[in-house]
Amino acid sequence: MGLRETKKQQTRTAIADAALPLFLEHGFDRVTVAEVARHAGVSTNTVFNYFPTKEDLFFDRQSEVERHLAALVDPLPPGTCCPAAAVRDDLCAALERGDPAIGLGPGSAGFFRTVEASPALRAREREIGERVESALAAALPSSPTAPLLAGALAGLHRATLRELRRRVLAGDPPATVATALATAATRAFAPLCTCPAAPTP
Repeated sequence: MGLRETKKQQTRTAIADAALPLFLEHGFDRVTVAEVARHAGVSTNTVFNYFPTKEDLFFDRQSEVERHLAALVDPLPPGTCCPAAAVRDDLCAALERGDPAIGLGPGSAGFFRTVEASPALRAREREIGERVESALAAALPSSPTAPLLAGALAGLHRATLRELRRRVLAGDPPATVATALATAATRAFAPLCTCPAAPTP
């Protein structure tokens, strides 16, 4: 990455880092883009240059999330027997290591509460889920069943993370939640894949 691209990435990260605490403290719908710009030390136009909408500021890693499942299956990792196994093993590994990216970090409850309180963020979440499923369908080997399999895999993945959110917001210990959901997810994926689950590291 060249110097110009590095500086642009640093600016983007600084804006997102300034925005999230404001959203968590005051609520997404009450914070304006102008306030984010002031806290980041940039102009409002600069914020919009990097984040076309306020929702993009909150879900600043949206593009990574949308591509994640597709990247797991195209190509399949060596030794992985089917797409369902790739999605299952990646999800269970994230649960077992307490990955903050799926909602097992120290600030996850606050993040989840902010999403639940905002109709705009909940709507964006649904859009992200649809794009995840579409990208996964496009990454699977072309066949009449590919869209159906993508829906099943993305749906199980999404349902697992939804249950994780519910339990975290209920105050359950993250480690307990992760262990229980890794077991439940393995069982839920079983009808879609007969491959043995990957061993826990």
